Amino acid sequence: MSCVFCQLVLERSGSLVVFENEHTLGFLDHKPLFPGHCLLIPKVHYETLPDLPAALVGPLFTAVQKLGRAIETGMEAEGTFVAINNRVSQSVPHLHVHIVPRRKKDGLKGFFWPRRPYESPEAAAAAQKAIVRTLETL
Repeated sequence: MSCVFCQLVLERSGSLVVFENEHTLGFLDHKPLFPGHCLLIPKVHYETLPDLPAALVGPLFTAVQKLGRAIETGMEAEGTFVAINNRVSQSVPHLHVHIVPRRKKDGLKGFFWPRRPYESPEAAAAAQKAIVRTLETL
């Protein structure tokens, strides 16, 4: 098995597990943005959020909610940042949710990449139409 997260589910070697239930496993990120930065994964291998079966979306996000509350309280944070990368910037190709404790003036500014406005109202409308059109076919 080449997936490091699947190996972690089986062996727990080298991980600092903070949460586990029937469907998910939560552990400290080995390169945290801030102390308490955790990753939550489904125990079964799914590469991205769109790959996750609909029946597991609720259990995954219920665990995100619970772990997020624990991180915020346990780390005495003012809030949390919750994020998922799908393929791009996904260092391990196994679905994982980042839950990061946050404090005002902690140095993180918005998202981790530059944000740009749409080139025009027409460009925004074109993006909107493409997404709506695709949703109608799903």
